[in-house]
Amino acid sequence: MTEDTALVKRSRYAVAAVFCVHGSVTGSFATRVPWIQEHAGVSAGQLGLALAFPALGAALMMPLAARVSHRFGTRNALRGLLALWTLALILPSLAPGLLTLCAALFIYGGTAGMADVAMNAIGVEIEHRLKKSIMSGLHGLWSVGALLGSAVGTLAAHANVNAQLHHATAAVVLTVIGAVVCHFVLNIHPDEDEEPPARFALPPKSALLIGAVGFCAVFAEGASLDWSAVYLRDILDSSAAVAAGATTGFALTMAIARLTGDAVVDRFGAVRTVRWSGVIATLGGLLVVVSPTAVVAIAGFGLIGVGIAVAVPLAFAAAGHTGPNPSQAIAGVATITYASGLVAPSIIGGIAQASNLTMSFIVVTALTAGLAVFARVLATRRPTTAGAEPLQS
Repeated sequence: MTEDTALVKRSRYAVAAVFCVHGSVTGSFATRVPWIQEHAGVSAGQLGLALAFPALGAALMMPLAARVSHRFGTRNALRGLLALWTLALILPSLAPGLLTLCAALFIYGGTAGMADVAMNAIGVEIEHRLKKSIMSGLHGLWSVGALLGSAVGTLAAHANVNAQLHHATAAVVLTVIGAVVCHFVLNIHPDEDEEPPARFALPPKSALLIGAVGFCAVFAEGASLDWSAVYLRDILDSSAAVAAGATTGFALTMAIARLTGDAVVDRFGAVRTVRWSGVIATLGGLLVVVSPTAVVAIAGFGLIGVGIAVAVPLAFAAAGHTGPNPSQAIAGVATITYASGLVAPSIIGGIAQASNLTMSFIVVTALTAGLAVFARVLATRRPTTAGAEPLQS
């Protein structure tokens, strides 16, 4: 093993830790939303409005990540952006009212999105150098981080720990971990004559096509996470405990599929993997729609989780392999996927209001079939890489 290869592998483990840290922030925040709502004194409707601001902040600020990486290099950019994200965890619990909560969540989402783009861009570069799939596993470790963060948050909530103290402590710990692991990621600089990316730019056409894969997957993810338990309760008249099993089953199968998905991608390729994943997810959706019992519906949600698991990681990987500026393409795909996650729960609720939840999941099933239809756009080529410094420690 050459020193170059050893450093790239070391960088892979460092970026994996970054994904875990990023997920831990999300899990830490999600478990304390009720405390934040009570502290800010906002109603359920006002909270729903405020929770739209993270996606808005991410969509507006993600394009800046490419410029930051161009200016400071990938290592320093990721170190700084990840620190901004982990420290932003402190802000929502400090908000005394609706306006300040919206502002805090805008910053929270914007820093999350920029760090997301930076870490995915480095992951794509490492994947290219190792010549094997790693993106599914990286996103699986994000899920592991989210589970760890939510577990600690649940314990803190159970012990009636003030969310301000909890989030301040978590932010400091995660910031330190992030700073340490970022020291070991690849440090990539552009050529001296390379023009910096625009501060804000429309996603390239290639990102729009690849983003369609991410849109279908994230729409199904948002719908399943937010509405699976409600589906079992309202459509199949299940108990609260049984209904919760649908959400747990979905999240668990998706995490397992992501952690094991790289081997499948290496064996069959991105296009075939996503095409068959779409078939699996569609089969799961059909089981949900026609299910006569809770057991069948839970199995269906589990299949949806397996089917959509690798789609988003592979969409990011494909975006990073196209166009002259991988970070800009990744930002474009990320913007589309964030938007999908934002609108999915409300669209599902709107369809259910106009018709019923069964009709809502017919739409979800149609979108999972879109994974098979759009899978071919993931067959992209890698642009020439310039300015890498793999041997820099």
